[in-house]
Amino acid sequence: MFSSRILAAVAVCVAVGASPVSAQEPFYKGKRLTLLVNFDAGSATDIDARVFARHFIKHVGGAPQLIIQNMPGGGGANGTMYLGEVAPKDGTVVGFLTATAWNFAAEPERFRVDFKTYEHIGYTGGTAVYYMRKDVPPGINKPTDIVKAKGLVSGGVNARTGRDISIRLTLDVLGVPFRHVTGYGSGERARLALQRQEIHLYSDTTPGYRGAVEGTLVKDGTVIPLWYDPHWDGKTFSRSKQVEGLPIKAFHEVYQEIFGKMPSGPHWEAYLALITLNGAMQRILSLPPGAPPAAVAALRAALDGLNNDKEYHADAVKTLGFIPEYYAGADAASQVRSALTVRPEIRTFVADYIAKGAK
Repeated sequence: MFSSRILAAVAVCVAVGASPVSAQEPFYKGKRLTLLVNFDAGSATDIDARVFARHFIKHVGGAPQLIIQNMPGGGGANGTMYLGEVAPKDGTVVGFLTATAWNFAAEPERFRVDFKTYEHIGYTGGTAVYYMRKDVPPGINKPTDIVKAKGLVSGGVNARTGRDISIRLTLDVLGVPFRHVTGYGSGERARLALQRQEIHLYSDTTPGYRGAVEGTLVKDGTVIPLWYDPHWDGKTFSRSKQVEGLPIKAFHEVYQEIFGKMPSGPHWEAYLALITLNGAMQRILSLPPGAPPAAVAALRAALDGLNNDKEYHADAVKTLGFIPEYYAGADAASQVRSALTVRPEIRTFVADYIAKGAK
């Protein structure tokens, strides 16, 4: 009988030892997770990130604490480079990165650590809404009036960012004379410059437009929305869900109203390359290269949970005006890596375009 009891005890120990996964604690239990946002507090990226963070953390197994760290500069490049070069690679710092896909695709040589080697958790696409002051001579009362504008000054965050480049590209495609002033560092500062009449035209991602422009500068008649960036898959244009309900047309539609034909030329081709990448991967959630696979799996599962979170949906609609949809499939990282390439001739054109940009 004694031997039988020993054998039974051994059998229990073996059974327990044979299923370590079931007894394994969640990766993030007892840890603190930092969400690194690569733009200023108050920016459109930051507005989005804070709504995201409030609900995302609920779905991370192990109930870790979460803090937000803003690291602006370089049109989003500073925070992205910090994540790859300096941040701990133990899964405790995850980047909420905007504009990085285009920044890297256009100028990969700027990145000391190849962005393709980061551990990409998931991504969501986006669009931007362009708007300008109505008091620009001779008076701008509808989007097609922009071709009459005199002394137009556009503004931007950093000459290298996709936002600055797309503002300039759309105006060049239209053939509108303008001067571009950049270096404002964040959307919040650029909007303030517009209110002070230092600049007349700017563009925001939809969270920034809906949250900081539509109910204020549009409502009081200071600015008029011009157009938004459509989605382009290489064959067809489509309207982002993010601009549903907004009485705004896509850029190419405004162009057709003015000229009666579709745009063409190198500026238009560069614009299409830019909106293709930004439209698919405007924001990317990434860990540093070499982060633990368990951290990747835990955060990817949390993104899946967020996509089905009705409280998040309600908060996003209230704050952003739409519900961001994140792709977090097992192939998310490979999809990001394969997308981070643009045609050599586009890269050459963009590099020259940046070099000739406004001071």
